[in-house]
Amino acid sequence: MRRPIQHRTMTLKTILAIVLWLGYMFPFALVLTNSLKRKVSIVKFPLQLFDEKGLQWVNYKNAIEKMSFFRSFGNSFFVTACSVAILLLFSSMAAWFLVRHATWKSSKITFALMMASMAVPFQVVMIPLISIYGGVFHMLNSRITLILMNFGFGVALCIFMCHGFIKANVPLSLEEAATIDGCSPHATFFFVVFPLMKPILSTITILEALGFWNDYLLPYLVLGKKEIATLPLAIRTFYGTFSNDYGNIMAGLVLSMLPIIVLYIFLQKYIVGGVIAGAVKS
Repeated sequence: MRRPIQHRTMTLKTILAIVLWLGYMFPFALVLTNSLKRKVSIVKFPLQLFDEKGLQWVNYKNAIEKMSFFRSFGNSFFVTACSVAILLLFSSMAAWFLVRHATWKSSKITFALMMASMAVPFQVVMIPLISIYGGVFHMLNSRITLILMNFGFGVALCIFMCHGFIKANVPLSLEEAATIDGCSPHATFFFVVFPLMKPILSTITILEALGFWNDYLLPYLVLGKKEIATLPLAIRTFYGTFSNDYGNIMAGLVLSMLPIIVLYIFLQKYIVGGVIAGAVKS
C-alpha cells in the first residue's frame, strides 16, 4: 500500500517540476524565437515559433554592428571580471580575519556593521553617491569608478557568505599545522585556506557575475560615454522615441545572455552546496 502512494507522490513531484521548468524557460524561449523574426511578426504573433519569411539572421548582424557588440562585450567583461576578482580576494581575506579574531570587539563591530549595510537599498544612496562622485570628485565616466562601486555594494554579502563557510568548513587545526611548518599568515591563507574555499567562491562568482553583467541602473548612472558602455546600455541603441526595433533587441539580449549562461554551466555544481555552506548562522 505504501509503495503506490510513494509512486503517486513522486509522479506529482515530477509533473510539478516539469511545469515549473517550462514556466521558467518560457521567457528565454520567447526571446530566442523572436530574435529570428521580423518586427511585424513579433508585434502581431509574438508566440509564433517561426517567421513567415524564414529565420531572420540579419537581426544578429544588425545587433553586432549597431550596438558595437564586441566593444560593449569587452567593457562588460572588464568591469565584471575585475569586480568579481577583487570581491573574491578581499572579501575572503576579510572574512578569514573576522572568523579567526571573532573574540575581538572590533571584529564583532565590523561584522555587525557589514551585516547592517546589507539592509540599505542601493536606491537610498544612489542620488547622493552620484552627486558626490560626479559633482565633487569628477570621477564619473570611468570603468574603474564603476568597479569600485560594485565592490562597495557587494562586499558585505560576500563577507557574510565566506564568514559562514570558513567557520563551518575550514578547520583551525590545518592553519595551526601550517604555522608550525613555518608558514606566515599570508602563506597560510593563500595556500591552505583559500583553496578550501572553492565551493563558496564559485557560488559568489556566479551570483555576483550575473548581477554585474546584467546591471543597468548603476552603469547608466556612472558611464555616460558611449565608448565605455556595457552591454545592457548598448542594447538601448534599439529603443527609439516612438518605436522599438524588437527583432534587434531580442538578438542583442540573446548575445548578452550567452556568456553568463556558459559561466553558469561550468560553475552550477558548486552553487547549491556553496550557498548552504555559506549560510551558517554566525
